[in-house]
Amino acid sequence: MDFVILAAIIVVALIIILWFFPVALWFQALLSGVHVSLIQLILMRWRGVNPKTIVMAMITGTKAGLVLKVNELEAHYLAKGNVTKVVMALISANKANIPMDFKMATAIDLAGRDVFEAVQMSVNPKVINTPPVTAVAKDGIQLIAKARVTVRTNIKQLVGGAGEETVIARVGEGIVSSIGSAESHKEVLENPDSISKLVLSKGLDAGTAFEILSIDIADIDVGKNIGAVLQMDQADADKNIAQARAEERRAMAVAQEQEMKAKAQEARAKVIEAEAQVPLAMAEAFRSGNIGVMDYYRMKNIQADTQMREEITK
Repeated sequence: MDFVILAAIIVVALIIILWFFPVALWFQALLSGVHVSLIQLILMRWRGVNPKTIVMAMITGTKAGLVLKVNELEAHYLAKGNVTKVVMALISANKANIPMDFKMATAIDLAGRDVFEAVQMSVNPKVINTPPVTAVAKDGIQLIAKARVTVRTNIKQLVGGAGEETVIARVGEGIVSSIGSAESHKEVLENPDSISKLVLSKGLDAGTAFEILSIDIADIDVGKNIGAVLQMDQADADKNIAQARAEERRAMAVAQEQEMKAKAQEARAKVIEAEAQVPLAMAEAFRSGNIGVMDYYRMKNIQADTQMREEITK
């Protein structure tokens, strides 16, 4: 029983020693031509660096003909960088004759970009499909265009350069401007390459992390007649305005008519009131002797003649 416990203690102690003293990793590096001392590997453990990651990156880079320094790789690891991708990117750039040093590669990696994918895209250009872009020609016809943008990574602009979204937005803006400047939608349908030439000539890749190689119009569809729709909307708006103004005039006329009726009723009331005063005035004239019987009958005859003439006129 004691022997089993002792053996277990020895095994645990051996594992701990081998973990702190990665002799196998040091021997592998030595056979691969990478000069890393055992003390350096132990110190990496204490600094929180994975020695295997550093050693394997050194071996891979050295076999590919790169000159790498352990301290630089360790510093990049401590800066939360991806050492493996940086080394792979340097190897790909070296094989493709793309100028890239360790400082640039680590800067790109720490900027949050995939440096290895960037180098691969620089060697093999990437095709970006834009979403449907809607534009209207001068004749009012709507066109819906789709484009394929072939881009290549601009290594020097990866740090601080705009991404794919900016390129897509600029290409869409250029397509809208190109179609909008066309006199007729038929011109665009006959020569779709005119869009790509105009858009490509604007230098849309300025300030981005990409270099635009070509812009190809993949598809153009005819949409609505926007000009006719706008004219119809304008006609409806003019009709509504005219109806509102007519309703306003009708309301004003009704108000004036009501006002005139009120005035007429007021005048009629005054006439009735005045006529009611006539008998009283005549009675007073009889009493005062200002009017006689013959004068009264003469006035009645004049009223009868006036009434007869009004009946004849009607």
